[in-house]
Amino acid sequence: MPVNESTTDRVIRFLLSLVLFYFAFQSAAPWNWILGIVAAVLLFTAITGFCGLYRVLGISTKR
Repeated sequence: MPVNESTTDRVIRFLLSLVLFYFAFQSAAPWNWILGIVAAVLLFTAITGFCGLYRVLGISTKR
């Protein structure tokens, strides 16, 4: 998997995943599991530096 995310993109994804995890575990609302899944995907892409959607669309934020 080639890296296709810039450092800024990765930091934003990481911070957003932390916020979404926080809200996902705050209450027992039925839709909170969706927030958890989205947060996990964002965290995975932030750690690996690879976004599959970017690959499909031919986008790269890495210089």
